Formats: sequence, C-alpha cells, structure tokens
Amino acid sequence: MRFGINTFLFTSPFTDDSTKWFKTFKSWGFDSVEIAVEHESHIDPAYVKSELDRNGLVAGTLCGAFGPGRDLRGTPEEQQACLDYVHKLIDMMGILDAPVLVGPIYSAVGRAEFVPEKERRAQWKQVVKHLKALCKYAEKKNKMIALEPLNRFETDFINTCDQAIQMIQDVGSPALSIHLDTFHMNIEEKEPARAIRKAGKLLGHFHACGSDRGTPGNDHIHWKSIAKALKKIRYKGDVVIESFTPDVLVIAKAASIWREMEPNKNDIAIKGVKFLKKALK
Repeated sequence: MRFGINTFLFTSPFTDDSTKWFKTFKSWGFDSVEIAVEHESHIDPAYVKSELDRNGLVAGTLCGAFGPGRDLRGTPEEQQACLDYVHKLIDMMGILDAPVLVGPIYSAVGRAEFVPEKERRAQWKQVVKHLKALCKYAEKKNKMIALEPLNRFETDFINTCDQAIQMIQDVGSPALSIHLDTFHMNIEEKEPARAIRKAGKLLGHFHACGSDRGTPGNDHIHWKSIAKALKKIRYKGDVVIESFTPDVLVIAKAASIWREMEPNKNDIAIKGVKFLKKALK
C-alpha cells in the first residue's frame, strides 16, 4: 500500500513548474503523487516523469478534471470533448507510468438535476456505451479506469458503491474499477466500511479524506472500521489524500469549498499522511 497526495490541494492547474512540490511531498512522507491534469497542454509528461524519478516518487494515479464541457451524458459536443480528453490522458499515462485514471469520468462535476426516470435510463445507456469504448482503449494500453461515486451535491448520477458496481457490470470490462472516497461515502453510504467490503476486488483506488475534506484523523470518520475493511479485501492500491482550499478557485467552487478546512493547509498533508500510515498499515 502506497500513500499519495493529490496536487489539487496545492496548485491548479498543475504545470511543469508545479513539480517543485515533489521534493516537499517526499519530505512529508508520501510515496506517490496523484497528478490532476486539467488539460493535456499544461505539462510535458516526460519532464514530469523525470522529476518524479529524481525525487523518488511515482505517479500512482492520474486525476481527471471533469468540469463543464466534458460530460459523457451531455450534449454531443460535450460527450466528444470528454472522450478526446480521456484518450489523451490515457496516452499520457503511458509516459508517466501511471497505472490508473481516477475521478467521476461519467459526468461533469456539479451537474445535479432531477430528471425523469426514462431520461436517466437513456443517460445511463449513453455512458455505458462511451465507457465501453474508453475501456477498450485502456485495455489496449494496459491501463485502468477507476470510477468515482460523488455525493448528491456534486452529481445526481452515481452516488454509491452499489451504483458504481452496476455501471461496471453493464460495461463489462476488466479495465474498469471503483474509486471510493471517504468524504463522499461519509455522506452517501449507510456504512462506509461495508461499501469497501462490497467493492472487494473491484476497488481500484481509494481517497482518504476527512469528513469535512480536512485532515484524515481530525474528523469523525470511523477509521478503524475503514482499516479493517481495506485489510479484509486485501487492498494493495494507493491511498491518496485529496482536499481543496479556497485558493484554487475553479475547484473550490465545484467542490463547494467556501472556507479553509484547517488553519494550515499543509497540515492536511503532513498530519494526514502520518495518521494514515499509522491507522492503515
């Protein structure tokens, strides 16, 4: 099990210059970096890879940014924009040696509507069709896609582990897995540990976040049950801290981050990884 940090906590967009954070991430005790690539033009993946290597880190995962304009259940133009973007990310993963693409790949974050069931079924069918094509490409490149359920305020489409499992079954590709996040589970799951156990071998990625998006361990999440569930399913993937601050305006708006979660945002990473290593290992 490796412990990683998502770059959104410190910078947006992530660029070649943002690699200056790698030395700090390593000194704080992280093994991997979850690089949020908002547009493929923002980085030279070969350069980023060389900086990761130089600092003894790996790109454990690539995090997609699915904002307005990238939506597998949106307009034809939004669907195509999302497909093109994901294809480019998968190509980039090959250079970065990142095995998994994570995030709510199915829809634009913040799209939360109350559509008739007939329309919802049509959207579901459309997303299944697109994910089948994307997973086929991922299989060809020997990469994985991990689908993240979001809370009800950020999407109306996939909120729970059960819904993610249904999508994976409908797509039917070995390249598709589940990405669970303790923050979202804290809102949507009756029992987060049970959701982890239900995901089982389908769990391809894990975000360990405080119940308020702050520091893991400085919150009300029952981390002992989380640790027990991850051990039960023999999870060997990355555990990544993902949080945001109001400084990163675009992401803060999408995730409804209106205040600082901690007096010092560095504590989310420093104290968070220290806690997780003790609690989960």
